[in-house]
Amino acid sequence: MSILFSETRIGNMTLKNRFVRSATWENMATEDGHMTDTLYDIYEELAQGEVGLIVTGYANVVKEEKPNAGMMGIYDDSFIEGYKKLTDLVHQYGTKIVKQIAYGGTKTTFEVGERTIFAPSDVPERGTQTQGKAMTKEEIHYIVTAFANACKRAKDAGFDGVEIHGAHTYLINQFLSPYYNRRQDEYGGSLENRMRFLMEIYQESRKLVGNRFPILVKLTASEFFDGGLTFEETRIICRKLEQVGVDAIVLSGNIHGKADTMVGQKFDGHTLQGEGYFREYGEVVSQELTIPVVTVGGLKDFNAIEQLATSSNIQMFALSRPLLSEPKLIQRWQQGDFSAIECERCSKCRTKRGNFCIVNKARKKALFG
Repeated sequence: MSILFSETRIGNMTLKNRFVRSATWENMATEDGHMTDTLYDIYEELAQGEVGLIVTGYANVVKEEKPNAGMMGIYDDSFIEGYKKLTDLVHQYGTKIVKQIAYGGTKTTFEVGERTIFAPSDVPERGTQTQGKAMTKEEIHYIVTAFANACKRAKDAGFDGVEIHGAHTYLINQFLSPYYNRRQDEYGGSLENRMRFLMEIYQESRKLVGNRFPILVKLTASEFFDGGLTFEETRIICRKLEQVGVDAIVLSGNIHGKADTMVGQKFDGHTLQGEGYFREYGEVVSQELTIPVVTVGGLKDFNAIEQLATSSNIQMFALSRPLLSEPKLIQRWQQGDFSAIECERCSKCRTKRGNFCIVNKARKKALFG
C-alpha cells in the first residue's frame, strides 16, 4: 500500500490517509453565510470520496467583513446548528473536517466603499489596489477576540479543528509582511512585533478551546516580491508557532492567476515547481519542525505526490482544483485508477453560479442538472 494511504495525525486527530481537500471558496452559501443544500451535497461527496481531511471554505469571523460573495460565516452562534449537521454528515464516512477562519481585509474588490475594511497600515493591496483603514489597538483586540470566538464556535459545532488563514495577503499575512505593515507600535517593525497579531489570535483561541483541539495555521511561504515577507522570515514564524503549540503548518503562496509565469523561477533560493508549487519550501520547513507540514498548490499527479511523500518529511498533501473536478478522486486512486484528471488548472472554476469545474461537464451536470 502506498504511504499516501497510511494513517497520520495532527495533534490528537487521526486521519485515515494523507490527502487533504484544501480550503476552497465555493461561493454557494446564503447571503449571510449559512449552509445550503448544495454545500451539504458537495461536502458529503468529498467525504464519500475518501479524502482524509476536509478543510472548509473560509468563514468570516465578523459579520461586517465579507471579502467575497457566497462565502461561509462563523461570526455568531446562529451558525453552530447548521455546522453540526455538516460535521455529522462528514464524520459518518470516517473523514475529518476542519473549519478555516479568516479576515480577508484588502485582498478584495467585493463591496469596496460600502464597508470598513481593516488593514495594518494605509498601504493598498498590490493586486486589488484596495486600501483599508489602519487599525487602532482597540480594533486589533476586537478582531483577535472575533477569531477566538469563531474557533470556539467551530469546536462547539463538532469540527475536528480549525485552520487560521494567515496567507494569501489576507489581514494576518499583511501584519506579517514588512511591505504592508508600516506600523510604529508594538505590532510593527521587527518580525517579533509583526508576529504579535497572529500570536495573540492563537493564544486567545487556545484559551477558549483547550490544548486538545487542533489548530492549524496557513502561511505564505514567501510573498515573492522585493520588500515582502521572505521565506527566511516564514521559517522563523513556523518555528515560533510550533513552540507555542500550533498543531500543523499549511504552507502555501499567493500566486493565483500567476502560476504559469512564475513556475520555474527561483525566489528566496528555491524554485516554484510545476507539480507542487511550494514543495521545496515545504521540504525545508518539514526538516525543521516536528509538527506536521502540509503542502498545497499545483498537485494532481499521484506518482509525483507519492515520490514527494517518500523523499521528504512533508506529511500531508492538499488539493483544491482537482477535487472540484473529481470529488471522488482519492477513492479512484485508492482503487488503483491513476488515469488523467480532467482538471486543466485553468482557474475558470470561478463562476457567478458558484465555483465548480467547467472542464468536467459531468461535474457541472451533477451540481446543476
